[in-house]
Amino acid sequence: MTAFINITFFDILDILLVAFFLYKVYMLIKGSVAINIFVGIAIIYVLWVVVKAFKMQMISSILGQVIGVGAIALVIVFQQEVRRFLLLIGSKYFSQNYKIKFSRFFSLKFKAEPLLNIKSIAVAVDDMAKKKIGALIVITKKMSLDNYSHIGDELDANISSRILESIFSKESPLHDGAVIIFNNKIKSARCILPVSDRIDLPPHYGTRHRAALGMTEATDSFIIVVSEETGSISYAVNGELIYDVDIKQLSSVLEKEFNS
Repeated sequence: MTAFINITFFDILDILLVAFFLYKVYMLIKGSVAINIFVGIAIIYVLWVVVKAFKMQMISSILGQVIGVGAIALVIVFQQEVRRFLLLIGSKYFSQNYKIKFSRFFSLKFKAEPLLNIKSIAVAVDDMAKKKIGALIVITKKMSLDNYSHIGDELDANISSRILESIFSKESPLHDGAVIIFNNKIKSARCILPVSDRIDLPPHYGTRHRAALGMTEATDSFIIVVSEETGSISYAVNGELIYDVDIKQLSSVLEKEFNS
């Protein structure tokens, strides 16, 4: 009589962890050329498991050698994705979280963290959309964006609709690039952002939309885009871009992301 397979708690945990890891890898490379390579590698691995189960020694040996050097090939092929993953892991995310928690615990007098000045941002975005003034606004969340803000011109100015509109005005020397907001202040302007290399993006996405996606693929920031061609308002977060929203929708999302 055939014995039942003994499945333990750790077997289930192992399966769930592998599934979670594969899902994260898929989300990381979704939409890029790397997804096709990832599928190819997965097929080779499945074939190797099958031929090994049927004890086909020659094919199993060849596929085993291919998989053996696969780790080095993966680093070369997926260098952008590996860099993005390591950037997320090695960011100041954890240190900032612990810093906030410890400061709250040990402070004698609790000081509320500054809230994001959503009203001024919304007014500026709405005005620029009506005037078809292109804009790219990066709002810092937990990851440090010092590598990007230091490239631009540091301002350290309070958030106001007039300042934002004047920065992105075509006559302004700061209008090219992105504005980075940190700690409820306009930290830098004229910042250069990484552009997404995804191949599934609609043709009407401009450079600002691709830069917004690229930045949210590399960091946990929240980015607002105003199209210079159509005046449409969009926002990007977690590697996804929500295209053509109204100012009420944007304000509601900002409220949930930063002030709730």
